[in-house]
Amino acid sequence: MKFNLSEITSLIRTRRMITPEKFTGRIVHAEQIELAITNATWAPTHGLTQPWFFHVYQENGMSLLREALPTIYKNETPAEKFSETKWNKFNDRLLKVNTIVIVSMRRDSSGKIKEIEEVEAVACAIQNFLLTCHAYGLAVYWSSPAFIYSHAMNQFLDLNESDKCLGLLYVGYPEETQIQTHRRPLEYVSKWHL
Repeated sequence: MKFNLSEITSLIRTRRMITPEKFTGRIVHAEQIELAITNATWAPTHGLTQPWFFHVYQENGMSLLREALPTIYKNETPAEKFSETKWNKFNDRLLKVNTIVIVSMRRDSSGKIKEIEEVEAVACAIQNFLLTCHAYGLAVYWSSPAFIYSHAMNQFLDLNESDKCLGLLYVGYPEETQIQTHRRPLEYVSKWHL
């Protein structure tokens, strides 16, 4: 066997989304994020368009996010859907973490690849990012609140109209390292044609 399959299986099966409320204050190093992004860029991509783009916020960059994102959130949420509780929770999360990576899909200018295929490629890149962070002992929480799909968010990230923000990745060290969960058995999620 070329790689240690049991380690790879363990890495995949033990990775979990852990909310920022369960992060410690321990600093995430730029080198860790750099390797996670480098590994992310090795995801499959239709036509080799490599449509992913990563904005990394740490240190002073976090101050920029703490100032801009709550305003975008408040302005882009219809009054009847706005929740003060959710807004406060969002602000608390921004204060709790020291690293956020915002992942976007930048469309190939030729348009030769369907948008759904570009989104799929970015999702694969995010999975590579998640697994690399997990190998470091880091937790990542992938958040996609409705406001990230807005024109205001595209402007903040300097994206074109055809581009999309696909998620806020909160990165930190978890208080707990082992969170139990389960998956449905194979017979519920597959049909074999032999």
